[in-house]
Amino acid sequence: MIQEINIGGRLVGQHHKPFIIAEMSGNHNQSLERALAIVDAAADAGADAIKLQTYTADTMTLPGAFTIEDEASLWKGRELYDLYEEAHTPWEWHKPIFERAKARGMLAFSSPFDETAVDFLEDLGAPAYKIASFENTDHPLIRKVAATGKPVIISTGAATVAELDEAVRVLRAAGCQQFIMLKCTSTYPTTPANTNLVTIPHMRELFGVQVGLSDHTMGVGVPVAAVALGATVIEKHFTLSRADGGVDSSFSLEPAELRALVVETERAWEALGYVQYGVQRAEEKSRLFKRSVYVAQDVNAGDTFTKENIRVIRPGLGLAPKFYEGLIGKPAKQDIKAGTPLSWDLV
Repeated sequence: MIQEINIGGRLVGQHHKPFIIAEMSGNHNQSLERALAIVDAAADAGADAIKLQTYTADTMTLPGAFTIEDEASLWKGRELYDLYEEAHTPWEWHKPIFERAKARGMLAFSSPFDETAVDFLEDLGAPAYKIASFENTDHPLIRKVAATGKPVIISTGAATVAELDEAVRVLRAAGCQQFIMLKCTSTYPTTPANTNLVTIPHMRELFGVQVGLSDHTMGVGVPVAAVALGATVIEKHFTLSRADGGVDSSFSLEPAELRALVVETERAWEALGYVQYGVQRAEEKSRLFKRSVYVAQDVNAGDTFTKENIRVIRPGLGLAPKFYEGLIGKPAKQDIKAGTPLSWDLV
């Protein structure tokens, strides 16, 4: 039995509705007012948590170190340092964002990208930590996060199964037993075709932990399918409006879409239920409308039943259809009016 995880007082597991994380990332567009509005919109949509990213451009890279040349990249031509400078969430914003989330009944936590970020987030009382895909091989960072004793959510993008096994071993060796792995494809955006959701139940069995989805596809269909395959956590990038621009806006959900994600993933989870055969209580009245054998023409005592004078019709008040062929040629015991459900005492 895979254990439930307690994240800030909220239980996460297969017996609970999916835990929905709205990833703000750089969609605040360097405006604290917009960041707080994103928190409010996520709360209004029903998300369980808002997630930040805690770094500075200087903790990530160096000026002039790399320029993105990939033709397929959303950020082609951008220098990495400048991109992180635009996308980072100023550390002094974290406290008001955390406070706004708490006031709205929602959790707030973050992805730290170096050890100083972990110390900073500990001072803020972060209830959990997220290890981003590109950090899932950073063992010193993973150990630092595990040492906090808080639950850990770790994305699995751009990693081999051996690297994931190493990360899991590092977490467990550092004393972290409460962690969740997120199936992730590290392309932006991601296509459904390279999402490979059937990995979710396989990963759960392989590592013996809860598995969710960090999703970069458009829309909500992929997360709904993930929940049907057992995902307990869904993380999606979130913005007020894609038209407002921003580094991650093009593959982020808008408020109405996030609300649809919350509603539809919960419906998918509710629909999983349990292995069930037979007639459910809710179906009992519907059995009336199954077919049965009825007398279709007036029949006199001694007449034989034929395909003309008996039929299989609705409702289900007569003999079951499986007896129809055996009734053909049998005599009627008494006069029977058309429209009478056939029963054994009339044969």
